[in-house]
Amino acid sequence: MKTMHLLACAALAGALAASHAAEGNPEAAKGKISMCAGCHGIPGYRTTFPEVYHVPKLGGQHPAYIVKALTAYKNGERSHPTMTGIAASLSEQDMADLAAYYGAKQEGGK
Repeated sequence: MKTMHLLACAALAGALAASHAAEGNPEAAKGKISMCAGCHGIPGYRTTFPEVYHVPKLGGQHPAYIVKALTAYKNGERSHPTMTGIAASLSEQDMADLAAYYGAKQEGGK
């Protein structure tokens, strides 16, 4: 019985957290995308710091994934100096706006 109660509480907590997630506004993101386009808007771009790797395109990416990735950079679960710095400056609303903007773009769009 305790296990079922704990599972029910966990499910309720998850539902409440999802209901409090910021809703993204793609129009609001237009004033915020310059920080992304410098790397993610260049087809085939590869970064050289801290190591060489392919920079992913954001256009067409699922909005929930973008928010999750930015949150992970902000809280230290993911590590990249540039992305950590950028994510640290973003509010939940900023993240949701950027995710809505890029999620609405065609694959590879800026």
